[in-house]
Amino acid sequence: MIPSDLPRSVRSGEELDLIKLNAFLLANVPDVGTVQEVRQFAGGFSNLTYLLKTANQEYVLRRPPFGANIKGGHDMGREFRVLSLLTGHYDKIPKPVVYDETPDVLGAPFYIMTRVQGVILRASMAPTLSLAPERMRQLSEVLVDNLVAIHTLDIDATGLRQLGKPDGYVQRQVEGWIKRYRAAETDKIPAMDRTGTWLQENYPPEQAAAFLHNDYKFDNVLLELDKTTGEPIPLIKGVLDWEMATVGDPLMDVGATLAYWSEAGDSPAYRNFNLTWLPGNLTRQEVIARYAEKSGRDVSYILFYYVFGLYKNAVIAQQIYARWKQGHSQDARFGHLLPMIIELADKAADSIEREKV
Repeated sequence: MIPSDLPRSVRSGEELDLIKLNAFLLANVPDVGTVQEVRQFAGGFSNLTYLLKTANQEYVLRRPPFGANIKGGHDMGREFRVLSLLTGHYDKIPKPVVYDETPDVLGAPFYIMTRVQGVILRASMAPTLSLAPERMRQLSEVLVDNLVAIHTLDIDATGLRQLGKPDGYVQRQVEGWIKRYRAAETDKIPAMDRTGTWLQENYPPEQAAAFLHNDYKFDNVLLELDKTTGEPIPLIKGVLDWEMATVGDPLMDVGATLAYWSEAGDSPAYRNFNLTWLPGNLTRQEVIARYAEKSGRDVSYILFYYVFGLYKNAVIAQQIYARWKQGHSQDARFGHLLPMIIELADKAADSIEREKV
C-alpha cells in the first residue's frame, strides 16, 4: 500500500488567519463556503501548501514561505495565471478558484485551487517501495508521454505564449544561471566554472517554442491509485507546481527532467533526487529515445540540455547553501548541501568529457 500525501497539522508559525480568510472568501467566492479545517502538506524548500476543508469540498491554498522575498521566485499570480490559461486545454490540473495579490488577508499573496486526489511517488519512498518492475516501467513511460503532451499544447490558442519570450530563451537561461551562481558562490568548485564556460560555448540550434513546466518529475505528478491493490496505476490525475512554467525551447524541460532522473549506477546521494533508479524504470537514454519517438523532435543536442539541468540544480542548491552559510537560515538541512553541489558539478563535467547523458 502506498499512502497518499496526507496533510498534517499546521506547523507552528505557519498558521493561517481563518477569520480573515473566511471573510475574504465570503466576499469574493461565496460558493466555496466556510473553511472549517486547515491542514498542511509536508513541504520542501518552496511554497507552503495547505488543505482547506469546507462542508462540501476540499481546496488547496498556496502561499510563499513566511519571510520570503515575494519578488524572488514565489510569484503566486503567475501560478494562478498558468492554471487559468491551461483550463479548458489541459485537464490534468486543479481548477483555479481565486487569487489575492495583496498581503491584507494572509500577509502575502496567495491563491486557492480545487484539490486533485492522487498519489505522489517521492524519492523518500524508494527504500520501502515494492512495485513490480513492469509497473514501474509503465509509470515512467506515462510520465514521459505526458511531458510530450504538455509540449504539444498550442501556445497561441491557449494564450500561453504571453508567459515568456521564446527567442533567445536558452542563452538567457544560461547567462542568468551563471550570474546567479557567481552571486551565491561560497567555495571554489572548478567543475562549476568549467561547466559554465562549456555551456556558453556550445549553444544548440533553436527549437520551435513550446510550453514548459520547468520542474517536471515524479514529485510533481499525481497518479491514480488502484483502490484494490493500493498501488499507483499508469494514469496521471494531475500535474502540480507550475510556478516556473514558461514558453521556450522544450528540450530545456527534457534536460531538467533528465537532471533529476537518477539511475541504479548513480551515487547514493544523487539517487536521493528521484526513485527512477528502482528496477523497471526507463534509463535516461530510454527517456530520450521515447521522447524523441513520441514528439518527433530532434534530440541530437540533448547533452547540452542535460548538462544545463545539472548545472541549474547545483546553482539552486548553492543559493540555498549560501543563505545558510550567511546566517539567513537556521535549517540544518541546508548546511549539508555543499557535497551535493560538488557532485552535481562533477556529474556535469564528467558528462561533457564522456559526451554522454
